[in-house]
Amino acid sequence: METYEIDAVVERQKRYYLTGETRPVPFRRAQLAKLREALLRFEPELLAALRQDLNKSEQEAYTTEIGIVLTELRIALRHVRRWSKPDKVRTPLTHFGASSRIVPEPYGTTLVIGPWNYPVNLMLVPVVSAIAAGNTIVMKPSEMAPATSRVLATLVRETFRPEYVALIEGEASVSTELLKRPFDHIFFTGSPQVGRIVMEAAAKRLIPVTLELGGKSPCIVHNDACLALAAKRLVYGKLTNAGQTCVAPDYLLVHKEAKAALYKEIESVVEAFYGKEPLRDPDYGRIVNERHYRRLLEYLKDGRIAYGGQTDDAALKIAPTLLEGVSSASGAMREEIFGPILPVLEYETLDELLAIIRENPKPLALYVFSENKRFQQDIIREVPFGGGCVNDTLMHLGTPYLPFGGVGTSGIGSYHGEHGFRTFSHYKSVLKQTSRFDFPFRYPKAKNGLTIIRKLLR
Repeated sequence: METYEIDAVVERQKRYYLTGETRPVPFRRAQLAKLREALLRFEPELLAALRQDLNKSEQEAYTTEIGIVLTELRIALRHVRRWSKPDKVRTPLTHFGASSRIVPEPYGTTLVIGPWNYPVNLMLVPVVSAIAAGNTIVMKPSEMAPATSRVLATLVRETFRPEYVALIEGEASVSTELLKRPFDHIFFTGSPQVGRIVMEAAAKRLIPVTLELGGKSPCIVHNDACLALAAKRLVYGKLTNAGQTCVAPDYLLVHKEAKAALYKEIESVVEAFYGKEPLRDPDYGRIVNERHYRRLLEYLKDGRIAYGGQTDDAALKIAPTLLEGVSSASGAMREEIFGPILPVLEYETLDELLAIIRENPKPLALYVFSENKRFQQDIIREVPFGGGCVNDTLMHLGTPYLPFGGVGTSGIGSYHGEHGFRTFSHYKSVLKQTSRFDFPFRYPKAKNGLTIIRKLLR
């Protein structure tokens, strides 16, 4: 797409927003319903595209992609009227006669840039929030999931007027061009490296941003954990989408006393999920492309393979792998892995555990397996992280009632459910004062004005 065409898309959306048509709640609900109907109608094509791009099984694709979007749509349709209402708040005595309210309003024309790893979920859930809040939307899906991008383009074209929701395909250069335009809000999901570029571009125009990034998300297995269940939930969280999940456990911290038993449980679970030769399982995910596959192979050199490690160059698959003896300075412990490789570190004390975690920036997710409430609380209190689970993995991402987002280098802002509506809304303060009477003490040179003000403002 040429630059003048991008200009035309953005300008058309801005003009349409100014007509006010996107703001009435009935309009928003109608558009959410249209998106829901389209998602159900395009489900077979989306499932096929996800299989083509990432080799996602139907169960995984529906559970982690389409089903989550449908849940968000259901919640938004049910609650958008309440979310959109002005919120009356208290007014202090100093403002006697006035009433106060907080009024949510759309930002305007928004840009949503999606990633390749969950190209339906992480593209459409922000769109649900943007529609519910009353914005117009320009979508830019990832070029690294081309089959899914094509299906989404058709879905959007057949569902929405282009001046309301537009989807622009293309390489990374298209995203670069879009970031030069005067959007009213930018929502980006991707790596911290690209997130910095997005934020720098937005800063030039003082455009507010939401950045959903990633990082080194630890998984802790304490010596009192239910190891069989911990192994099952850990393997599920790590190997969903072949580990290409921003909230996947990125490294394992296991108590020295539990390590040997946990290894046995993990091996048993992997075999139950994917057989003795996971690379041959037709539902075992593949790495998205050659570049990322080669990047992951380098991590295998950073330690000693304790389990797995098999690779298939033709299929771009890497078997579930436990990696030991990994240095804190290695790439496997400094960079987000985004694959089915799990570095393993031992600990004995809480202080030792916290010291390891604090060597990396604040993570997007954290998981702790323990039956000790005091230990659970110590971890939650002492470690800053975006979100996480106690005795589970990934599942906090699937609830529309919890905000999903990072902290520090793992992200800025959050969304899902009402939190998504708030992300795409500006909340303006409105004070309505009576004109039936006035208090003279507030004005300059009023008799006893300062005395009265001092009493009121204590």
